[in-house]
Amino acid sequence: MIRTQIYLTEDEHQGVTRLAKATGKKQSEVIREAVDEYLKKIGPLDNLSRIRKAKGIWKDREELDLAAIRKNFDRF
Repeated sequence: MIRTQIYLTEDEHQGVTRLAKATGKKQSEVIREAVDEYLKKIGPLDNLSRIRKAKGIWKDREELDLAAIRKNFDRF
């Protein structure tokens, strides 16, 4: 693990403290779990994963001429 330092608002600190006491966990453990959940929620951040996730999102759009758009990009 890597040690780091963060600043919390008063409300955030109180919330983490309450949750730690209620669950019997350390504050650092509560914060790590929250960060893990957030990272799962937003998904991978690398470009290849984003490209794969976006694949096919416009396939049903009839108002777009995707072939013409692709042809335009192919010339570069």
